[in-house]
Amino acid sequence: MKKLLALSAAFALAAAAPVGAQTISAYCSTNQSWCELAAAEFTKATGIKVQQTRLATGEALARIKAEASNPKTDIWWGGTGDPFLQAAEEGLLEAYRPTYLKDLWDWSVRQYDMSNNMVGGFYTSAIGFGWNTETLKKKNLAPPKCWADLTDAKYKGEIEMAHPGSSGGAYTIVAGLIQLMGEDKAFDYMKRLHRNVTQYTRSSTAQAKNVARGEVGIGISFVFGFDEEKYAGFPVASAAPCEATGYELGGIALVKGGRNTADAKKYYDWLMGPIGQSMGAKANSLQNPANRTFTPDPKIPNWEGVKLVNYDFKKFGASAERKRIIEKWEKEVNALPR
Repeated sequence: MKKLLALSAAFALAAAAPVGAQTISAYCSTNQSWCELAAAEFTKATGIKVQQTRLATGEALARIKAEASNPKTDIWWGGTGDPFLQAAEEGLLEAYRPTYLKDLWDWSVRQYDMSNNMVGGFYTSAIGFGWNTETLKKKNLAPPKCWADLTDAKYKGEIEMAHPGSSGGAYTIVAGLIQLMGEDKAFDYMKRLHRNVTQYTRSSTAQAKNVARGEVGIGISFVFGFDEEKYAGFPVASAAPCEATGYELGGIALVKGGRNTADAKKYYDWLMGPIGQSMGAKANSLQNPANRTFTPDPKIPNWEGVKLVNYDFKKFGASAERKRIIEKWEKEVNALPR
């Protein structure tokens, strides 16, 4: 009788259990504030819990590769798109073509087409410079306006950027310079720039914070990050390079072999919808959103007048090309003394 009662209770619990996993795992590679707010608001709206880890895009790619035989996450979103395209090329992502592509900007849809529907364009933003106005004033240094300015010896020890091996943003900087100058001239330029760099951080999100705190005078990263600090009241100004600059198309993708794909798609669709896309500005993360069905926050940087390189996402998003460029940068640039 006790066994029958136990079995009856077990069947009752199974019948009452909610359909679906109700908990998903995510890697987020955009600003920590956006990662946290999006997960909290999605859970509030749907009841689906999100176990989310913030990783720089290069680190997220490395982890997804390492976990390929036993995936630990269902969805990866935010951060520069090149590592996403590399993951797609290596068969680490699941194809998904949403029904709402008409709601997205053309540059977002092109990412789906380029990656056989494994990667969507989540947002876009341009590379530029940010500087602490008080720090430069105290040192009697004029702010940089062009790439050429940054190699001036007067900026020695005043410049910071991220490491292209761990940071998708830094890889975007390096790949953009190659496309702007040609590879030989770009590497010659980066060797000269290296003399003035104080450190290469793990993630590109560090530059704006370090500039805002006055820990470094000048940072090279995405313009929106420096603008975030300016709006927060710090003495920070920014500019896009006068010659031209690279830019990112942030990525979003389902991980192949994820255990909770059905609920992960709900998170994916929510992130790409107007509510999820508006979370960026609400979290003070000012990238240009992919969804065009709502009015973006006016604080998001305007690209009017910014010269952009003709960025070849297919070429520089290829795994072999990324590997070659990073290895060359390590050998020819990072290995040099400063």
